[in-house]
Amino acid sequence: MGYYKATATAHPNIAFIKYWGDLDPDLHIPSNGSISMNLRGLFSRTTVSFDPSVEQDQFSLDNRQIDGTGLVRVSNLLDRVRKMAGINTFASVESHNNFPAGTGIASSASGFAALSLAASKAAGLDFDEKALSRLARTGSGSACRSIPAGFVEWQAGGNDENSYAYSIASPEHWDLVDCIALVSQDEKLISSSEGHALTKTSLLHPARVADAPRRLAVCREAILTRDFDALAEVAELDSNLMHAVMITSSPPLLYWQPATVTIMKAVQSWRKGGLMVCYTVDAGPNVHVLCSRDVSGDIADRLEKLSGVQKVLVAHPGGPADLENG
Repeated sequence: MGYYKATATAHPNIAFIKYWGDLDPDLHIPSNGSISMNLRGLFSRTTVSFDPSVEQDQFSLDNRQIDGTGLVRVSNLLDRVRKMAGINTFASVESHNNFPAGTGIASSASGFAALSLAASKAAGLDFDEKALSRLARTGSGSACRSIPAGFVEWQAGGNDENSYAYSIASPEHWDLVDCIALVSQDEKLISSSEGHALTKTSLLHPARVADAPRRLAVCREAILTRDFDALAEVAELDSNLMHAVMITSSPPLLYWQPATVTIMKAVQSWRKGGLMVCYTVDAGPNVHVLCSRDVSGDIADRLEKLSGVQKVLVAHPGGPADLENG
């Protein structure tokens, strides 16, 4: 059957234009396109072993055996791989993150991107980037953006064939820095998957989706021309719009903590003072503070001094999902 075992790594990504809400929740076809940046230095490393002696799929995350919904999501992706490879062997999956999972730093994105590459290779499949992105999307929507390198756009499409991600600029194109201010390292009570299902209960969701093409165009141009001011404006707007949809869903979903708001207000104050800095917040309480490389040390120091900030992780634009063996 070709390869029997493979290990892959992938980076999480931070979305400037965000994915929130599905047209097709099973295949994770999104309501709108999105744009993100891979985060070098943060990664998921996943090993997949197809083993005839294993009687059912097994999944461990950071040395903890996972059952329930987590195992089902992994098995569903493995089923897709098995079907394409024409095999029926169960697999053992071991995954490790070097950053907190389930806290709004896109651990499912890097995890399912790494799983998709490792599982397909271990099953003897040789997918191109587009096919890998489509496969990763079925595990976790944002995982499709962790397959290509650097600055990545996810074309929403409308079906399984045309909903995939591709690079719009290499990691070397623009050395933006993401200073991630951790205000909580606890796993969130409401997962992103559950949150996506609530979007249609918000009156604001249609307005957010309708304006998405404009925001995508502004963000894409800002990246291609390295226009930080334009990126700052559209990234903060898009983040606020997503959280407005969350807060106005039924039941309401509020991930922010007091320290989240403290950081957001501080960042806006620093930008008014002349610093190239802006914020964006994924589905969690932690704040991604984007800045130019020349001020990143100063920004990280400032963040660490704010009340409620436990730790600051610093990441630069990252490369694609990659094999470690095989």
